[in-house]
Amino acid sequence: MENKKRYKTPKWSKLNAGKVTPVEPQAGSWPLNFFKRNTSNQWTDLEGKLVSFKIRNPYRIDFAGSELNAVLETQQNLTDEQRTIASYFGFGPPTKQWTPIIDRLIDTYNVNPPRAARILAATQAAMNDAFVITWHLKYTFDIARPNQLDPSIETVLPTPHFPAYPSGHSTVSGCAEVVLGYFFPAERARLREIAEQGSMSRLYACVHFPIDNSEGLRLGRQIGQHIVRELRRDRDGENTPVDNPFKEGKGAILPPPPWEQAMPFPPADPAQNTQQPQRNPFFFF
Repeated sequence: MENKKRYKTPKWSKLNAGKVTPVEPQAGSWPLNFFKRNTSNQWTDLEGKLVSFKIRNPYRIDFAGSELNAVLETQQNLTDEQRTIASYFGFGPPTKQWTPIIDRLIDTYNVNPPRAARILAATQAAMNDAFVITWHLKYTFDIARPNQLDPSIETVLPTPHFPAYPSGHSTVSGCAEVVLGYFFPAERARLREIAEQGSMSRLYACVHFPIDNSEGLRLGRQIGQHIVRELRRDRDGENTPVDNPFKEGKGAILPPPPWEQAMPFPPADPAQNTQQPQRNPFFFF
């Protein structure tokens, strides 16, 4: 049953009050690859048709109650494995963990150079768009982080310097899962597993509420599905579809595990691992 109750949502900016510098608050207005904005600042596809995404209305979510309690319960029962998962996916931005996966797929399937470039470019461009859309929502909704509501929370990782809802790691993971699953359909189950693990890692780190992750993952998959529709439209000079997905599976061994970083150079600032709302066609429920 739909929750009709409206909650007072805690604002990240109000609780931050100049304590840290917000990370890229204008990133939600950056250029996109598979989407456009019309004159009303609405998302459209490349042909100008409105694009709609379903995401839970944050004002119908009990962040200060049930969501915060879930974070506290998670913190009290954290296992060593969950801490490892949190640290692995929290090392650098989300793209850091997905880039080696793309490379491993390209190598496993012996993808030729032009197609390898297309797969790499399409997936990275998709993750860029997922970030732009997520950042627009983050700074529009302005939802506080768990430890802003309860300072007793000891996070596994430094709390990122931007609002919580939805989770960027989750949105990017959901998007990458769908786009890579388009190119490598036999690997979809494993890609989904990685995306869900990456999403859950943010709860294990105690830097996100559960709903940040589940809605972020769902949003990312919607973004990915739209991007796949755009990719399927591409034709070569003979009007043949550009993409020919690798339908025969080769059992790619995709990290993690192991839990060692493929690109271990430490970030300079661990916290980087991280206006009024504009009218956009997001469907709230």
